[in-house]
Amino acid sequence: MSDSNQDKNPSALPLLAGGAVFLGIAVFLGWGAWEATHPAPVPLQGMVDARTVAVSAKIPGRLSRVMVREGDTVRAGDAVAEIAIPELEAKLAQVKAQEAAAKAKEELAMTGSRVQEKEAARADWERARAGLTLAEKSYARVSALYKEGLIAAQRHDEVKAQLTAARKLVEAAAAKLSAVEEGARSEDKAAAKALVAQAAGGVSEVSSLAGESTVKSPVAGEVTRIVMEEGEIAPAGFPLVLVTDLSDRWVVFNVRETELPGIEMGTKLTGWLPALDKRVTLKVTWINPRGEYATWRATRQSSGYDVRTFEVRARAEEDLPAMRPGMTVVVER
Repeated sequence: MSDSNQDKNPSALPLLAGGAVFLGIAVFLGWGAWEATHPAPVPLQGMVDARTVAVSAKIPGRLSRVMVREGDTVRAGDAVAEIAIPELEAKLAQVKAQEAAAKAKEELAMTGSRVQEKEAARADWERARAGLTLAEKSYARVSALYKEGLIAAQRHDEVKAQLTAARKLVEAAAAKLSAVEEGARSEDKAAAKALVAQAAGGVSEVSSLAGESTVKSPVAGEVTRIVMEEGEIAPAGFPLVLVTDLSDRWVVFNVRETELPGIEMGTKLTGWLPALDKRVTLKVTWINPRGEYATWRATRQSSGYDVRTFEVRARAEEDLPAMRPGMTVVVER
């Protein structure tokens, strides 16, 4: 009797197992739907950057020597390269010669005539005065005789003309002596000074350019790249060496504007550096839209809008000397 009852009442285990499977499937589908409608925030991924200065030459020339190697640390004002410019050296010698000639002319204008020239001019003046004295005496005698009617009028006129000529000679000799003693005119002296100043300016200009043959780093930092090698022709303004200022570092994030809520000026973020396996506190210091090339365009005007990309810069609040440009920084949202 008991065996027949067991055959008529089947076991509930298969039913329970099926229910459990169905329930598991339902939970799995529900979890998937929740994940699909509530996706996890995508972490921000940025990169460490730093101020990099391109050290260039002001003048073109052949790169004769590179004084640093990649990885070297330099201070502001340290020489990093030398430019060979033989044409500039020749130009410097030329302008220095022009300056010397201008100074000689100025000295001549300021000093005046030589002693011998002054003595010769004085001698001419005294000779003219002696001639004038003789002419005056001759005129006095001839004039007395002419009044008495002892000589002809022509002779009287001749002596009078000689007296006038003697006076003119004295005036000319006196003017010459005065000019020799006074020296050059004020205008000539001013012109000589101007020529010296012009020549000095040329020397200063060429000397300044010649001083640029030694290229110096304007900032302190680390040499991260040697752009040109020795023997190459360096154009003016072309980078020779790249120097990175590791004391001026920041982290760059490219963030779509739909992900910008919560990120403002002064916002603090916690970043993780995989290369150092360290966390660092970052403070947002700069937010600026990127170019049009970084804009996400809507495929259809009716189904969305263009989404711009913003560049967000954040600086570490603590000093991490090991944090170098190029390292990845991840910020969990």
